[in-house]
Amino acid sequence: MLMKEYRICMPLTVEEYRIGQLYMISKHSHEQSERGEGVEVVQNEPYDDPEHGSGQFTEKRIYLNNKLPSWARAVVPKIFYVTEKAWNYYPYTITEYTCSFLPKFSIHIESKYEDNKGSNDNIFSSEPKEEETEVCTVDIAYDEIPERHYKDSEDLRYFKSKKTNRGVLQEGWIDSQEPIMCSYKLVTVKFEVWGLQTRVEQYVHKVIRDVLLLGHRQAFAWVDEWIEMTMEEVREYERATQEATNLKIGSFPPAISISETPLVARSGPSSAPSTPFSTEAPEFLSVPKERPRKKSAPETLTLPDPGRRDSLFKLPNFFSWNSSPQPE
Repeated sequence: MLMKEYRICMPLTVEEYRIGQLYMISKHSHEQSERGEGVEVVQNEPYDDPEHGSGQFTEKRIYLNNKLPSWARAVVPKIFYVTEKAWNYYPYTITEYTCSFLPKFSIHIESKYEDNKGSNDNIFSSEPKEEETEVCTVDIAYDEIPERHYKDSEDLRYFKSKKTNRGVLQEGWIDSQEPIMCSYKLVTVKFEVWGLQTRVEQYVHKVIRDVLLLGHRQAFAWVDEWIEMTMEEVREYERATQEATNLKIGSFPPAISISETPLVARSGPSSAPSTPFSTEAPEFLSVPKERPRKKSAPETLTLPDPGRRDSLFKLPNFFSWNSSPQPE
């Protein structure tokens, strides 16, 4: 198990971010989906918790089979997906991910949001911890983003919002920006396979950091598209976009049913808006081309050097900050 805390500051208020992340996740998921690949919303219902009160429970399946290399498709089930379960009590949320083909792999993300500059060192616990959790600060304007995701229109070093007059974000912007809020995320990755655990968990955290950086950049770069929306309007946008995404994927029903009846409190964590992750697949499950293959022996999974970018299988963009709508 490897745990890290991520802190991502945004030139927004916590209430603005609530709408912005829902808009961004819906738009990003639609752009990244294609026929046979994408996000299926299985369940989206109000949820009552005795401790946290009223919230929203969402379950999604992110289908990835066509992103696998041919050798992997030969050994995995035809339907290969990641399950996301989220309990949303904004501004406190938890999201969990499990994999249909890797039962010993899981990701747990606990999120909290506050109007500050990332200065709350005890946001997840007031009790001293036996071991210090590594804190990773993500700068949405100046941290390097993977080249394949770079867009001039989303470069916050040059972007200025016409409707809010916020931006351009200069170096050191976190110290002088008003308003400002911070998205705190405590992320636990588990891959309990001897010999691979450490390298895989470290790799997954690297991918998670890249995804958090991209998603938060887009949320602000698209601010003029959503800043004037009400919660009811962004919910309708989310519903319409989910239906359009299902039609685009082609393998799921075109309509999404969202229950109006609250669920009875069940055992499970409280969760939040999902973090957008693209549906590209992971690099660490590739077979070197130069290795001779024996017909009688099964193919093995090989981890490349963490610095390499040339693997066939790239980790998908499925770690979401769940896009479940907030209850009235």
